[in-house]
Amino acid sequence: MSSELDRLAAACLFPGFDGVTAPDWLLRRIGGGLGGVVLFANNIDSPGQLRSLTSELRRERGELLVATDEEGGDVTRLEARRGSSYPGNWALGVVDDLQLTEEVAGSIAADLASVGVNLDFAPVADVNSNPENPVIGIRSFGADPELVSRHVGAFVRALQARRVAACAKHFPGHGDTAQDSHLELPTVAEPALEPFRAAIAVGVRTIMTAHVRVTSLDGEQATLSPRILGGLLREELGFDGVAITDALEMRAVSATVGVEEGAGRALAAGADALCLGADVDDAFTGRVHEAIIAAVRSGRLAEGRLREAAGRVAELAAWAVPDAGLAPAAVGAVAARRALLVEGQAALARPPLVLDLRPPASIAAGEAEHGLADVLGLPGAVRRETDADWPELDGRQPVLVVRDAHRHEWERRAVERALAAAPDAVVVELGIPLWRPENARGYIATHGGGRANLEAAASALSG
Repeated sequence: MSSELDRLAAACLFPGFDGVTAPDWLLRRIGGGLGGVVLFANNIDSPGQLRSLTSELRRERGELLVATDEEGGDVTRLEARRGSSYPGNWALGVVDDLQLTEEVAGSIAADLASVGVNLDFAPVADVNSNPENPVIGIRSFGADPELVSRHVGAFVRALQARRVAACAKHFPGHGDTAQDSHLELPTVAEPALEPFRAAIAVGVRTIMTAHVRVTSLDGEQATLSPRILGGLLREELGFDGVAITDALEMRAVSATVGVEEGAGRALAAGADALCLGADVDDAFTGRVHEAIIAAVRSGRLAEGRLREAAGRVAELAAWAVPDAGLAPAAVGAVAARRALLVEGQAALARPPLVLDLRPPASIAAGEAEHGLADVLGLPGAVRRETDADWPELDGRQPVLVVRDAHRHEWERRAVERALAAAPDAVVVELGIPLWRPENARGYIATHGGGRANLEAAASALSG
């Protein structure tokens, strides 16, 4: 019984790891029944390396779920170094062409299948109804629930047509808050269920829980709430796939109930799989594993509930055998160009100086290693996180790259300062374009910071 309990507990664990090769401890745990592995940017060097890595993982056990966050746009793991070849959700929502969304998602699925990834933590199904949201933003398809629902359904259909499991996240909605669950426990007044209903209607295989407290539903955060995961998700919405938690190392869990306690409570509440996070090693994984077993032995987690969770994970792994096939040619570039907004005189009239007014990235996206200056073929951008210590323009035409300028007063001050010195400066907004300086001669909104978005902006700048 102990050995069986060990394997049941292991089947619910999805750790990350460090490096581009599989450590011995991870291979040992896969052999012991580990349900899945989550890949982050630090695990990926090239497509060939990634194919070798996923093959090595599956040599330990064939029916293994290998997951990653490949949303397109700002959140990419496959192309973290150079930037995504696809625009993200907000850009697709701006275009509002369901066939285009399906083509983009299908191409992402082909990319994932070709390197052995069979679970994509996408699409984001949150409705970004709060413009001050620091972590969802342009990762959402938009602020309108009906629009978001349409595109979530299209994205799920296309991913799963290639047998790459989709994951609608973050249930029951992380959009209507100005807090980031990576850093604290956010509060949301009401759930935003329409996109999740749409995902379930087209057969989404997994749904990721949100570490948010929804005051109209429960005093407990959703990941740990039987009322939300059991009553709402399972009984009311009828979802029978795998419910996976957002990373338990996030402070909304780790700084409140703790990871080990959170693991047992999440499973008892109705979660089936536990995403542990990126900063994980053998000891961390072992502590969570032992905590699950201890919860069963103490009666806080029913063995039948654990068996049900492990069974759902196994069923998903058996289904998720991807078909790589052929991806639509250059669909990401087409989508990015269609999403581009260009106003005024955006074409450059003289050699540019790119001023990258970049606020710190969210933990979900990570700091980008690419920028508009790279795409333009310039030796480098002058990056600023404040509006102080500005460089000499030396006759160059400023290109002011901002992100969510409506959220950052220092960005707005910096833009106004540059425009006073160089009225022909061009403003390029990579985030949600809710603020535009009245006196900018040229303005470009990319609706995302993926490489495809930047290349579309570079085309507009070059005329």
